[in-house]
Amino acid sequence: MMNNDTTTDLLSRITFDGHVLTGKPTIRGMRIAVDMILELLAKGATPEEILEDYPQLEPEDIRAALLYAHRLVAGEEVFHRMAA
Repeated sequence: MMNNDTTTDLLSRITFDGHVLTGKPTIRGMRIAVDMILELLAKGATPEEILEDYPQLEPEDIRAALLYAHRLVAGEEVFHRMAA
């Protein structure tokens, strides 16, 4: 389990700048979007493969992307869907 300092440190890696990728969340101000990292993981890439393909990334950057996505999903309001 992560403590608050670890969580804060990881989330500080996620940056927003209207001049970089039109303000999408990125990793440490680089032109590497959080959603791209999540997509690579969803398609089966391992963190090691991502780090090899993007050597400017650090393992903590991938963890930060996952934590950011978790925070977004955890805060979603759930609506019951009616069957069609």
